[in-house]
Amino acid sequence: MMHMANNGQSSAMERLVQRLSRLPGIGRRSAQRIAFYLLKASPEESGELAQAIHDLKAHTHQCSRCFNIAESDPCPICADDRRDRSTILVVEQPADVATFEATGMYRGLYHVLMGRLAPLEGVGPGELTLTHLLERAGQPQVREVIIGTNPTLEGDGTALYLEKQLEPCNVKVSRLSRGLPSGANLDVASKAALADAIEGRRAMR
Repeated sequence: MMHMANNGQSSAMERLVQRLSRLPGIGRRSAQRIAFYLLKASPEESGELAQAIHDLKAHTHQCSRCFNIAESDPCPICADDRRDRSTILVVEQPADVATFEATGMYRGLYHVLMGRLAPLEGVGPGELTLTHLLERAGQPQVREVIIGTNPTLEGDGTALYLEKQLEPCNVKVSRLSRGLPSGANLDVASKAALADAIEGRRAMR
């Protein structure tokens, strides 16, 4: 017999809705639509989704060099000898790497901060991969560090902090062009806007 939650849905359905609604950008109404879609889906389709989630957790890891998410360590970008190792583009999240790669305009290396400075949320320098970035920026082959944090208040604050911390590394520090809309995230910018931002980057000092 199907057990029902207080809202009239089965307890299994309610558990799925609750878990889906925890995902970024997914509210309860969207979570319900996804849950009902999965309920109607074939066992094969729902099984493939469950397997894909399992494989994601089981086979993907952080790259020990740049902290991007990949199935190998180092990640394919860090391991590619054709990449320009004199430049490092610093981004907030692994998804930003995919966003920039889609433009085809950047051929250097990346460094993923795994967040941005947000004092009100308790995110300080110690919660980010800043120490590893400074180590990489101090390597002889590195000539430029491009700050590619989001053009938000917290992203700008993170960029200014990075500029200060990178001063002893004796590298050029630049920031993406302000062709990006202020307050927006990189993942919603068009490929053309990102390409222009890379090409038009400006020195921070």
